Amino acid sequence: MAGLIKDEDIQLVRERAKIDEVVEQYVTLRNAGGGSRKGLCPFHDEKSPSFNVRPAQGYYHCFGCGVGGDSIKFLQEIEGLTFVEAVERLAGKYGIQLRYEEGNAPSGPRRDPRQRQRLLEAHRLAGEFYATTLTSSPDAQVGRQFVTDRGFDQSAAETFGMGFAPRGGEALVAHLKGKGFTDEELIVGGLASRGQRGLYDRFRGRLLWPIRELTGEIIGFGARRMFDDDRVEAKYLNTSETPIYKKSQVLYGLDLARRQISSESRAVVVEGYTDVMACHQAGVRTAVATCGTAFGEEHAKVLRRVLLDHDALRGEIIFTFDGDEAGQRAAMKTFSSDQQFVAQTYVAVEPRGMDPCDLRLADGDAAVRDLVASRVPLYRFVLENTLARYDLDRGDQRIDAVRESVRLASAIRDKSKVEEFLREVATKVGLDVDQVRAEHRRSKSAPQQQPRRPVAEEEPAAEPAPFASFGAPEFADEREALKVFAQYPHLAGPLVDDVAENDFTHPVAQELWRHFSAQGWPDQPDPSWVPRISDALPSDDLRRVLSVAAVEPLRMRGDSPAVIASIIAQLQALTLARRITELKSKLQRTNPVEQTESYNRMFGELIALEQQHRTLRDRAIGA
Repeated sequence: MAGLIKDEDIQLVRERAKIDEVVEQYVTLRNAGGGSRKGLCPFHDEKSPSFNVRPAQGYYHCFGCGVGGDSIKFLQEIEGLTFVEAVERLAGKYGIQLRYEEGNAPSGPRRDPRQRQRLLEAHRLAGEFYATTLTSSPDAQVGRQFVTDRGFDQSAAETFGMGFAPRGGEALVAHLKGKGFTDEELIVGGLASRGQRGLYDRFRGRLLWPIRELTGEIIGFGARRMFDDDRVEAKYLNTSETPIYKKSQVLYGLDLARRQISSESRAVVVEGYTDVMACHQAGVRTAVATCGTAFGEEHAKVLRRVLLDHDALRGEIIFTFDGDEAGQRAAMKTFSSDQQFVAQTYVAVEPRGMDPCDLRLADGDAAVRDLVASRVPLYRFVLENTLARYDLDRGDQRIDAVRESVRLASAIRDKSKVEEFLREVATKVGLDVDQVRAEHRRSKSAPQQQPRRPVAEEEPAAEPAPFASFGAPEFADEREALKVFAQYPHLAGPLVDDVAENDFTHPVAQELWRHFSAQGWPDQPDPSWVPRISDALPSDDLRRVLSVAAVEPLRMRGDSPAVIASIIAQLQALTLARRITELKSKLQRTNPVEQTESYNRMFGELIALEQQHRTLRDRAIGA
């Protein structure tokens, strides 16, 4: 499929679609030194960041799960696209007009390469249409009054892009069809539905909040009921699943909150659109909300990547729940999946049962900030609910309460606080703390009843022998040279005239060297260098080795020409050392009397090689 699009256009996409820009739409990256950036891998769960991005090389690699590639490969993996679809997606984003090879059209059904951009454009225009209607239409007075009654002004409504859908039910359809959109596009995008009389607006007579991706692009809407005669009785109506909108992977307000979340290492999860607005207006700019669904595993993955939630940087996730029974159930559900976070989870509950929006209306901005500041660890909130289910006046019930409560200690990230927690359990239940400690020890030592997976599932398949052996210490200098060629080809190029395939002893390194030398060395930094070589490699195993070489920092600090020359000189010095060893062995087997000419020739060659070796060693050590 790669041959479908002209090669020069693919290279242009790689040049324009900077790897860090593409990755940062999904992952929070932090500088890791040496021109590298780090974050949590979006392709597997991890506690410490092992996902490395090297903008200068246009490449990423995860040292945890082994994935790697360029911006096209990243988009393929994270969005489930084919190569051509990923190129087309990036080309649309960066304004590149693609050209296709004649007679090389794809066979079989394929996604419309323009579908995503078309749907995003339709949503952008719909957002503008709804926003204009809210501010100017007499029909939208009820919506404007709602905004005011909830304590927001026009500026707040504009910040969050609020809008209003006309009651007639055909205005948006007419507007977008006038812009050239088809019935099918409006239906697929969730903006319209088909009835007996034809196409009609999905949202009619409702107040709207645009739901955005991390990039800020509108992918759906949340709509609140405004009129009693609305035929859809649901208070909130959200966009259904579409090719661009997956509610389990979207958090409302994250486009506005992501930078603050990253810088503060804190996220506040609330329950509704107006709660997000109230928090942001009150100064809590890390607030987000789910879109008509419970907070789930996919939401947690998205939030962890933005939060950069890992062992070395402990953050906070603060959930606000209503104090009623439904809120308690939500807290228990969240607690059941709590271990997917490294950050400590907290809960903030307003004693009167007010959500952040109601609280701001009643007591002002400071009350919202105080609510978040008054958070308590989620495990403590769950403890209160757990103990409430037992009759603590009965001895047997007290023991049962303790046995269930001590299991909550596993959710305490800071293990130094476990003892304090056990004392708290003892006080609340009315038992001696030693009894509680004993129950805690028993709970930790109790065997886990989880079924054991077959060995074939537990143990990863062994790598093919050549690739497994390439990690051995004796090949460290060859691996270092490959990193130089992958990361600094413009500096290595002038120094490789004397480098040959026999300077490498491992077949993997030899194969990669052949592809490096066949490409032609660039005279300046070239982000398309590694992707071009990757395209030419015959196997995914070689691509994985190249991926590591492209992002792993050099052992020697710096990227000056002297450092590059030193590493190449060390590679060549090792080749000479092998030749010297072989020559000495031959000399020992040669009789200087009977084979005088051969002996003298080899001895002279040995002297010259040792002089060259000293020169290369000096150059290698010099940096």
